[in-house]
Parts: sequence; structure tokens; C-alpha cells
Amino acid sequence: MTLVVHTRADLAEVLTPTGPRAVVMTMGALHEGHAALMSAARSRLQPAGQVVVTDFVNPTQFGADEDFDRYPRSLAADVDLCRRNHVDVVFAPDVNAVYGQEDSGVTVDPGPRGDILEGVTRPGHFRGVLTVVAKLMHLTRPTMALFGEKDYQQLVLIRSMTQSLDFGVEIVGVPTVRDPDGLAMSSRNRYLSPEARGRSAAIPAALDAGRAGASSGADTARVAARDVLETAGMDIHYVEVTDPDLGPAPAQGHARLLVAVTVGGTRLIDNCALDIGVGG
Repeated sequence: MTLVVHTRADLAEVLTPTGPRAVVMTMGALHEGHAALMSAARSRLQPAGQVVVTDFVNPTQFGADEDFDRYPRSLAADVDLCRRNHVDVVFAPDVNAVYGQEDSGVTVDPGPRGDILEGVTRPGHFRGVLTVVAKLMHLTRPTMALFGEKDYQQLVLIRSMTQSLDFGVEIVGVPTVRDPDGLAMSSRNRYLSPEARGRSAAIPAALDAGRAGASSGADTARVAARDVLETAGMDIHYVEVTDPDLGPAPAQGHARLLVAVTVGGTRLIDNCALDIGVGG
């Protein structure tokens, strides 16, 4: 049975007093990528743990010209997906339930890694993300929280916040779930026209090109990925190779290729792991 609650008081009432708890934080418009997070949570907690999904479109992580007002909202369908994936509680608050009526001005600073990559195009985005994640963790009191690797910068920053501020919550990254053509599942994919959806297949193709070029170095991987996106006519925001913690790319070893593009008016991000200077 999946319980749906909307207030802090009702959430506190349904949280189990003991035992492990996993939280999956979402902005709704759920898809099979979210289902993979729920499944991973249930698998890790069996048999006695409690799985909580938060369903909240957080206004503080949207810029003034972004898509907060038109971001897809589909609570009934979201709850149905949660039920099919054995979620115990769905917490679907309104803005007042999360932030209250007065703005205290207290937020979580993501540090310098919040100002690169997504932070360049979306200033303040990660301040909003970390603040709401911190609030929802305090409200749901999890032992672990699961986040998708598609939002890789977000995952790194959340892990850093919980470690630096001693949250005592295990942060679990779950591999990106992809459609048959390789495009990462995203709630914003529903914005894509059929033509834009077809062109978006260049994004996973760019990641493949980057992986193929990684044996020759980070620069080769970056250029190979960018070439694929440019050939497809993408509006490129960035194509970068970093170390796994978003620092400078290593000369050899584990790394991350991160891309952001706009196609058909919709901004999409993706990433993959690289092994720099290995193989060939």
C-alpha cells in the first residue's frame, strides 16, 4: 500500500519510528528512470525498510526565464508508478509546506563547484537544489538517498554537502536509464517534437565518440564529442571532461564527460564515465 501525504504533520505520522529508510527525491513527471531509483531503493532495504518518494517542483532551483510554470505535473500518474514499484510513502507538498510563508534567506552554498558547468548557464540553480534537498532530508529522515547519475553535477554536490555537513545519510548514485536509441530518460523529453527527438540521438552518439577517443587523452575525447554535436546542429552549452569530482581532467585514469545542449528549444544534459589514456 502506498500512502500519499501532503503536509509535514501527515508525513511525520506515517514515517516508521525505527528501521532503515530510503528517499527518492523527484520533481514529479515520473518515468522509468525514476522507477529504477525506486527499485534500487527497495532492493537495498528489503525486507523491512521504508521507501519514500518526494514529489515536489522546487521553485528555488528555476531561473527567471526557465520552465517552472510549464514544468510537467502529473501527480495521479506519479502515484500509480510509485505503487507499481512498491513505494511506501509519497510526500507531495505544496510550496508553503516546504518553505513556509516567510523567506528566511537561509540557503545552502554549493561552493565553487556549483558555479561551473550547469552553474554557468543557471546561476543559483544548485543553491536551490541543495537547500531543498537538505530540507527534504530533514523532513523524511532517511538513512540513504538515491539520485540518478544523469544529473551528475547534482549528485556530486549533494554527496559533498551531506559529507561536509555530517548529515549521516548514505548517497547512492544509480546509473542513467536510457531509451532504446540511447537518449537519457528525462521529464523534459516530453517537450521534444518528433523532429527534435530524432536529432537528440546525437547526444548519446557524442558520448560514445568521447569514450572512443578517451584512450588518446581528455582533449581528444572532448573534441570527438563536440564534433558529433556540432554535426547534428546542436546549440552547445558545454562539452567538458573532468575528474570524477568535477575537478580538472586527469592525464590518465577515471574521468567524466559532461554535455549540455539545446535541441528544439529544450535543454538536455547527459554524461558518461571515461577512462583517460587507457586502452587504444
